[in-house]
Amino acid sequence: MSSFNHLIKGVACGNIIGLLTILAACSVQPLYSSKTVGDNLSSVVTPDIRRKLSSIAIDSPNDRMTQLVRNQLIFLLSGGADQLATPAYQLALNIHSYVQTAVRVDIGDRTEYAGRASVGTVTAISNYILKDSEGKPLAMHKRSIISSFDRPRQEYANLAAEENAKKRAAEELAERIFLSLVQDISRY
Repeated sequence: MSSFNHLIKGVACGNIIGLLTILAACSVQPLYSSKTVGDNLSSVVTPDIRRKLSSIAIDSPNDRMTQLVRNQLIFLLSGGADQLATPAYQLALNIHSYVQTAVRVDIGDRTEYAGRASVGTVTAISNYILKDSEGKPLAMHKRSIISSFDRPRQEYANLAAEENAKKRAAEELAERIFLSLVQDISRY
């Protein structure tokens, strides 16, 4: 009976250790949370650089993609606060984007849609110039991002997937520009 009790205690102890090991490997966070680079920047960026970043004014956009990138950049640079009346820096964005068909497949449903595109990519390219308050260029860089999406048969789903890919590309491009701006600002 004594060896049986030791066996039960050993199995129970092993189960507890195994359960604790599994729980230690888990991280509790929402499955579909939208954590981005900007969420963790306060621990990376010093207060001095954060102050300089919030003093960057971004030129007005001329198209939707530039507007999406600009909105995300304003949020990353200043937490969504209004731009300063007299900014220390001026950021000029020149953004181009285009949609391409990545893969064509024969869907085999005996319609005229043979060779229909099934995957698309959105490519967004940004050329930007960071200037000081006197208009002197401090930095000029080019950043790009590619975001892919499925092209389902339904037209509305296809349009929605393309718009979602454009939005993702704009957000990721803004994050890349932001990280580049952090490097640029840290030099001045």
